[in-house]
Amino acid sequence: MNSFGQKLKFSTFGESHGTALGCILDGVPAGLKIDEEYIQSELDRRKPGKSEFETARKEADKVEILSGVFEGLSTGTPIAMVIYNTNQKSKDYSNIKDVFRPGHADFTYFHKYGIRDYRGGGRSSARETAARVAAGAIAKLMLNSLNISVHSGISAVGEVASESYDYESAKNSIIYSLDPHAESAQKEIILKAKNEHDSVGGVARVLIKGAPVGLGQPLYYKLDGVLADAMMGINAVKAVEIGDGVLSASALGSQNNDEIRSDGFESNHAGGILGGISNGEDIVMNVYFKPTPSIFKEQHTINTRNEELDFALKGRHDPCVAIRGTVVCESMAALVIADMLLLNMGSNMDGLQRYYK
Repeated sequence: MNSFGQKLKFSTFGESHGTALGCILDGVPAGLKIDEEYIQSELDRRKPGKSEFETARKEADKVEILSGVFEGLSTGTPIAMVIYNTNQKSKDYSNIKDVFRPGHADFTYFHKYGIRDYRGGGRSSARETAARVAAGAIAKLMLNSLNISVHSGISAVGEVASESYDYESAKNSIIYSLDPHAESAQKEIILKAKNEHDSVGGVARVLIKGAPVGLGQPLYYKLDGVLADAMMGINAVKAVEIGDGVLSASALGSQNNDEIRSDGFESNHAGGILGGISNGEDIVMNVYFKPTPSIFKEQHTINTRNEELDFALKGRHDPCVAIRGTVVCESMAALVIADMLLLNMGSNMDGLQRYYK
């Protein structure tokens, strides 16, 4: 179960402390211009070690395209990409070889498979998401050619929430904050948690503009269902909202309905999706990340022999995983929308552009 998508399908491979990470993206229409600098720029947004608000692990995350591209264009065959790990410190994890870290997948992986890669969590590490961002960058190139754009940013850190959503401002924020007025307080919360050897959660907000009416398959491949699946598949995500989300449960129908006029909808409480199908409005999601489970406080746990013990973690970890996680949300959203477009239309860029332009 390492693949995602229907017409546009990608599979990832690799571990946090293995030789490399990568992906194979199958179903990209022939004739798409592949901008390698753009793909690298997307990876640079997610890569670790850029600031004090992230893990100190420094990886170049240099992507190498191995197949599926000729003379700058996609050939219609699988696109394989690889990202080599260059800054592993596996010795940092020697003290947890037989220990289950609270809040991690150590316990479940061990009991499911009878074996686990304890070096940074192996396959369960968020390091794997670099491959998703590489795949998502190609999906975004496809969407950009159709005037569909995907944006994201941090709308909350801990208890400090944004009061406005400025996606352009978020691009220039070191923590991708959507509200310049809340950014300073959000930074303070992150650094406070870090200095106390703790971590803090956050919320990423994703905006998809320009998606046409009709994306989504009733009943069992609904657009909102697949988007939620894509977001929940990201490390540390514990909840997803479409549109007004949980607020809808406390509203009246007269308040929640998006009334319609000849020039479109009067509001967008539905978040751009009705009956699992896009309605042409902006698609809006909130994605909730738990605090990074890798903290440096002494904690109670057990080992593989079911013996109780106290232990303190070593290593390099994000004090707020949501910060870099928002880039992954954006990438996964792009992959879902691109897949849905291809489910609606053929697999040739000329035909796709004729249909959607």
